[in-house]
Amino acid sequence: MAEANRPGVLVVDDELNQRTALAAMLEAWGYRAATAADGTEALEKLREFDAAAIITDLMMPGMDGAELLRRLKEQGGAPPAIVLTAFGNIETAIRMVHDLGAFWFLEKPLQTGALRLLLERAVAQRKLAEYSERLERQLSSQGLLGELVGGSAPMREIFSLIRQVAPTSATVLITGESGTGKELAARALHQLSPRRDGPFVAINCAAMPETLIESELFGHEKGAFTGALERRRGCFELAHGGTLLLDEIGEMPLATQAKLLRVLEERRVRRLGGAREIEVDVRVVAASNRRLDEEVRAGRFREDLYFRLHVFEIRMPPLRERLDDLPLLCEAMIRELNQRHQCQVTGVAPEALDWLRQQSWPGNVRQLRNALERAVILAGAGPLGPQHFAPMAAPAPQPGAAQAAAAHEIRLPIGTTVDEAERALIEATLRYTNNNRTRAAAILGISQKTLFNKLREYGSAQAGE
Repeated sequence: MAEANRPGVLVVDDELNQRTALAAMLEAWGYRAATAADGTEALEKLREFDAAAIITDLMMPGMDGAELLRRLKEQGGAPPAIVLTAFGNIETAIRMVHDLGAFWFLEKPLQTGALRLLLERAVAQRKLAEYSERLERQLSSQGLLGELVGGSAPMREIFSLIRQVAPTSATVLITGESGTGKELAARALHQLSPRRDGPFVAINCAAMPETLIESELFGHEKGAFTGALERRRGCFELAHGGTLLLDEIGEMPLATQAKLLRVLEERRVRRLGGAREIEVDVRVVAASNRRLDEEVRAGRFREDLYFRLHVFEIRMPPLRERLDDLPLLCEAMIRELNQRHQCQVTGVAPEALDWLRQQSWPGNVRQLRNALERAVILAGAGPLGPQHFAPMAAPAPQPGAAQAAAAHEIRLPIGTTVDEAERALIEATLRYTNNNRTRAAAILGISQKTLFNKLREYGSAQAGE
């Protein structure tokens, strides 16, 4: 490990041999070690030495361990401290843990295995605290939490709930309409949790055929069913040590719900066709755009599973309830879209922003992003105006402009088939864009590949241009 990436540990002990031996052991474990003979020297060392944790003796001449922890607590932001104590001082050490915020205490003579485990946990806590502090600063200055964006009152409440529940192991149910950012909230939970260095695995229960969802969740052994040509680990195994997002869990078949409940309660999975159970350490986050309590009443969702998932609920607000976030959302999305499409859009013009505020956004933030992506591609550079959101924001025809407007319309007689209507719309849009397939695809809301395939299907000469 590079020197800069090795966590630093400060050893405070008045006995030279003790602190020297301890420092050598820490270096062998992969830490950077520094030493101090008492609390006064420790405070001086901490001005220059970046310590992820402190190991301090309790009884020392001069400034002892208790006074050192008091000073550090007064200063704030101190690294976690492990207190070393002799028999007879245990009550004092416990009070230090309670009153002065020491991480834990160990009796002398030291058990190196216990010290190593405590030190790993203390350093992990320090890393999490530093990461949370960075996110807090980011949130207060930019209205961001992970990939979630917003400074409105509803989003500030969401950020607060995420920060409160993230450090725990509680199961979380995230609800809200489609496109409100439920998966982004789940990722923020993961990134703020002690599991942030573990995997984040997401599975969409609505996208899985009923015959495959159990295999996706729990895995299968070779030969478990037709087509099972090799052993495969399921999402629970893949997410071991991390977080598993069960998206659109309201779509999960009832039979699978029963098996999921058992896994949640026992923390063990058995692959399809397998003979043994496998322990899994997974934090489960479920998401649904349905009201699961209503699904329970309708008999489509198990009540016991609902109660097991409904430990802590976070409801993502629809975009229409957080329109104050539009400027922030647009700024963040345009920055990302400029990079993706090599554009130089500078923002959203005031009149276009006013139009965005007047929309109902049934598809929420996802719909806004799609609208912005089309607009960014159409504009290429400069600010986005209402005209760039066509056909969503087609400006009202001006007096005397009826003839010009007619050039951008198509009229279809009753009896036109859907395929014929689709072809007429595509060809008219291409004429409008002077055969610019990139702009045409953006206006139509389809990919360039889909547009090309459609033109080839029609036998159009434009497919080869």
